[in-house]
Amino acid sequence: GEIEAELRVLAEKIEASEEMEALTRAFEGGFVDPGPSGLISRGRGDVLPTGRNFYSLDPQKVPTEAGAVVGRLLADTLLATHLRENGSYPENVAFYWQCTDIMWADGEGLAQMLHLLGVRVRWQGNGRVAGFDVVPLAELGRPRIDVTVRASGLTRDNFPQTIDLLDDAVQTVAALDEPLDLNFVRKHSLERIAEFEGDAADPSAWREANYRIFSAMPGSYGSGVNLAVYASAWETEEDLAEVFVAWNSYAYGKGVNGKAARKSLTASLRTVDASFGKTMSDTYDLFGCPCHFGTHGGLINAARVLSGKEVRDYYGDTREQGEARVRSLADEIRRVARGKILNPIWIESMKDHGYKGAGDIMKRVGYVYGWQATSRQVDGAIFDDIARTFMMDAENRAFFEQSNPWALEEISRRLIEAEGRGLWQPAPDVATELKSLYVEIEGWLEEKMGDMEGEFQGGAIDVKRLAEIPGWQNGLGRGVA
Repeated sequence: GEIEAELRVLAEKIEASEEMEALTRAFEGGFVDPGPSGLISRGRGDVLPTGRNFYSLDPQKVPTEAGAVVGRLLADTLLATHLRENGSYPENVAFYWQCTDIMWADGEGLAQMLHLLGVRVRWQGNGRVAGFDVVPLAELGRPRIDVTVRASGLTRDNFPQTIDLLDDAVQTVAALDEPLDLNFVRKHSLERIAEFEGDAADPSAWREANYRIFSAMPGSYGSGVNLAVYASAWETEEDLAEVFVAWNSYAYGKGVNGKAARKSLTASLRTVDASFGKTMSDTYDLFGCPCHFGTHGGLINAARVLSGKEVRDYYGDTREQGEARVRSLADEIRRVARGKILNPIWIESMKDHGYKGAGDIMKRVGYVYGWQATSRQVDGAIFDDIARTFMMDAENRAFFEQSNPWALEEISRRLIEAEGRGLWQPAPDVATELKSLYVEIEGWLEEKMGDMEGEFQGGAIDVKRLAEIPGWQNGLGRGVA
């Protein structure tokens, strides 16, 4: 039928790909045909054949009309879920906004944030965004929800038009003369004016009160939290919150390009009730990069510490075109951990790559630990099964011993650190064997090191406090306005 015909077309396009030919032609200074980029899994068959000089998109067409439909679904589902579970709407939702939302998902995340604010995008006939209209409260049927956005460095640097669009919507909504219990954006902006001892009639003071989009210092990337976690350079949740605020308290928007705004980010995080992230493809997931636990997890931890309450953490799923599901972050972590890291098929595929495969397993286990250090949403049974699968399973342990014992040593140390920090209570069978197996793994490394000079890392994790780190007090941790 129709589906079979489409599959045949895709197969023909795959066969027509000329990646090596295009590569050699480019090396010779020849012309490489242009072509679009995107995810085939999201209906982008036009990206085939590959072997072309791909381009991304027109950022002035983001969000697209299709992306706006999905974004509204995400927003409405999030609000319905929060209302059902908590009996109220969230006043402020924290987002980690990645460039993949724009490049792969038509800006559906941007559309979600705009819908929460209560504005509707307008498009020109050519598909470019013409602006937005404020949706009247009577039509909206709910309060306007505030947002706190940590934009990725790539979003900030490559798509300033989308940053300006969202910032313009925030400023417009904050200026509306509406009841504060129906306009949480204005409510929080007025609270900040009072906290900062400013005057709402002063344009500069009002502008500062409306900062909602934050990122790292101009020209820099990363949240800092993943580095602190890797180095064990933290003792409490407050330490990680301080790292996050120090690295990420730079405001962006129309006419604002990385203004130091520590007070604004801190004030915004204090009012966060929920956090939100999303997946649009199984090609990448929240264990695919340390930026996820460092930035999204760091955002969750900072909001939890500064607000003094448990933040509800949600995860969207738009892998199926035209559909939008919302689950808890804990459920998403379980889904990916069980479907990939602990999946025997995935493990065997990693083992086919020897040293590199073992290293990739190690990285993903490190990301699991990072998510627990920040979000506290990792099921303890996941850690138990990681220990059983990689340390206690004789066949897998032999693979690491032969291919990359350093990777299993790192996995083991992170598990021991998780236990030592109270992030995980091992099951009885795991607790019995964990440390004795670690000693065995240390023995492998000592044997392999042989007569090599230098010290072997090994042993217990050396936990450091921020105050003990030279330069911290006078570095990023201080002096941010």
